[in-house]
Amino acid sequence: MPKVLVSDKLSETAVQIFRDRGVEVDYLPDLGKDKEKLAEVIGQYDGLAIRSATKVTDKLLERATNLKVIGRAGIGVDNVDIPAASKKGVIVMNTPFGNSVTTAEHAIAMMFAVARQLPEASASTHAGKWEKNRFMGVELFNKTLGVIGAGNIGSIVIDRALGLHMKVIAYDPFLSEDRAKEIGVRKVELDELLAKSDFITFHVPLTDKTRNILSRDAIAKLKPGARIINCARGGLVDEQALAEALQDGRVAGAAFDVFAEEPATNSPLFNLPNVVVTPHLGASTSEAQENVALQVAEQMSDYLLTGAVQNALNMPSVTAEEAAVMGPWIKLAGHLGAFVGQATDEPIKAINVLYDGIAAGMNLAALNAAVIAGVMKASNPDVNMVSAPVIARDRGIQIATTHQDQSGVFEGYIKLTVVTAERERSIAGTVFSDGKPRFIQIRGINIDAEVGEHMLYTRNRDVPGVIGALGGTLGDMGVNIANFTLGRSASGGDAIAILYLDDALSPDVLAALEKTGKFLQARALHFEV
Repeated sequence: MPKVLVSDKLSETAVQIFRDRGVEVDYLPDLGKDKEKLAEVIGQYDGLAIRSATKVTDKLLERATNLKVIGRAGIGVDNVDIPAASKKGVIVMNTPFGNSVTTAEHAIAMMFAVARQLPEASASTHAGKWEKNRFMGVELFNKTLGVIGAGNIGSIVIDRALGLHMKVIAYDPFLSEDRAKEIGVRKVELDELLAKSDFITFHVPLTDKTRNILSRDAIAKLKPGARIINCARGGLVDEQALAEALQDGRVAGAAFDVFAEEPATNSPLFNLPNVVVTPHLGASTSEAQENVALQVAEQMSDYLLTGAVQNALNMPSVTAEEAAVMGPWIKLAGHLGAFVGQATDEPIKAINVLYDGIAAGMNLAALNAAVIAGVMKASNPDVNMVSAPVIARDRGIQIATTHQDQSGVFEGYIKLTVVTAERERSIAGTVFSDGKPRFIQIRGINIDAEVGEHMLYTRNRDVPGVIGALGGTLGDMGVNIANFTLGRSASGGDAIAILYLDDALSPDVLAALEKTGKFLQARALHFEV
């Protein structure tokens, strides 16, 4: 009988699911706070069910000699060292959609609170004052709401805001026009959203592209008197700059549930008038907590008893029989998607995948999910193989799959083509006999490139001096090259290079390459190898 430890608080109903399914369970909800005691006992368990209090570090995983699965009741897995878990062969699961409605409702509640200054008015009245004239609010009716991020939670916020008869505009580079029409929102660029919105709410993950998306410069572009709501992730807003804008009256109010540093015991936003703050309560309703707890218990039981995998962040949803054969091909599919996702800045309209040879006879649903997840991870690091197709569908991205069995140089290969309004971008790859994925074609140019964790992709015209400029610049910047692959369409035509590097590239290196004037494109890429 498999044995599971629940080290954070879950509902009794969820704990009972383990027992009813035939899984032995120890419910010790305060153990996650005691790192030493947790490390002493973790070796006894096949599964670990957690919320956010338990920190699953590489050191803890070293002691987890029998651990097979970690289940996070919720979406965020910042408290789990996923690379370390992957190396140990431990599956990490989450419950990506259980909190959606609750988080969206909290954003709407915060918008009402800041519009009518409810917390301050309540505190004043509790103090025995009757300051009716002090708290002059504004209506939400007919106001413009700017939604940054129109994915799962953002689309729920949009639906609720439209019910309040607000005008809704959205900024989301990955939102298609068809999907925007479907959910009833007008798609705009960020500057227009900043200039026209009475209220702005964030529903994006924290990535390199979204960090400080509401920067000091962006705050200067806000419509005077705007109100800012952030129930998504800390770090999306320059809190110091926003505090200054609140103090001088350029911004009328703010409501924050998340902060750049948490637990937030001090923030530039604290103790300012008409600033509503809550301690990361977005998912804190009894319904949401129950939903994610039940889901994680079901998912972990399924895996431990039958081998079925759902909502795994570091493993594809395939059967045990398929995994042995498909593993390298699933990794290849993810690499192809990751390449195109990182190289594409504009909204994606369609993802087309061609499978040839032995790849065409595999579990194409799993391979498709790996491709889509690779593409989507560039904009949403929380995505996994289960949630990726759902997110792509919600964004109106069309997915097409074809397969063929043509004899050729390779036993099989996968070709991915991503379509945007401006262009098509394609890449193909195969798995060699050594089990390692290779890129074999980019932009129709044949190559043979091994995939590494840190890579550089460049595009140029085929003229003398480019290779020297590339190697010389990297050498001057102290960048060591592990592998260097070149390709061209024809003499004097389009040419590409893809380099496998020892370390991640800094922005200074890319800037130095751009200054040479030799390259049409230079892009740093990262792959989970």
